[in-house]
Amino acid sequence: MSRKRSKRSPILPILILCAAVAIWIYDAYGQGKLRSFFNPENSKPVPADTRTSSEKSTGPERIGRYDVYYGCTLTKDRSNDGDSFRVLFPDGKKEIVRLYFVDTPESDFKTYGGGENNHRRIDQQADAMGRITPEQAVGIGKKAKEFTLTHLSKAPFTVQTEWDSPFNDRRYHAFIQLSYNEKTRYLHELLVEKGYARIHTKGAPMPDGTSERKHEAHLLSLQKTAKSTKAGAWGL
Repeated sequence: MSRKRSKRSPILPILILCAAVAIWIYDAYGQGKLRSFFNPENSKPVPADTRTSSEKSTGPERIGRYDVYYGCTLTKDRSNDGDSFRVLFPDGKKEIVRLYFVDTPESDFKTYGGGENNHRRIDQQADAMGRITPEQAVGIGKKAKEFTLTHLSKAPFTVQTEWDSPFNDRRYHAFIQLSYNEKTRYLHELLVEKGYARIHTKGAPMPDGTSERKHEAHLLSLQKTAKSTKAGAWGL
């Protein structure tokens, strides 16, 4: 006697298939793969220089070899100067950063413990910036300090660094981008343009991939223009 085969209900496989599709949609939406379908507005990229602080992570964005922090602010410190200053990062830490490529003159004659002073360094800076007098060099240092601290205080800025501290003194080399005359500019370039800094100290490849050598040639071109227009120290 042959037995009749029982018919399997098609409901269970359909339920399993529906559940699998629902899980896939949920996972894809969570990763942003389907957000442009459900909400086209979310598919539009947000330019880095127009995002508000609330839209940015407190952590850095990695661009090449550099950690890039948006929304940094200047914080008061007695050591703040034209080419180095203390920065408050979005994650709450405070560190002193030092500009790549440039050196602004000392903004004051100082004497330290043990009889040491910065007079020799000021003499070197004065000689490098058109053989001006040490007193004139300090005057340029004051202008550089005022320029840097004024413009960094106006609005949040961007720090690009690989946390390089060659002297292990917790002063980290960095590139600084800020808004200047409604354009995004590098601070070290502005200081050269203004005649407030000499091209001196450590250089590095630019975050956009421009080589150190090529960028230094660009800075020398800016310095040549500053000399011809007698900007800053070059006009003394």
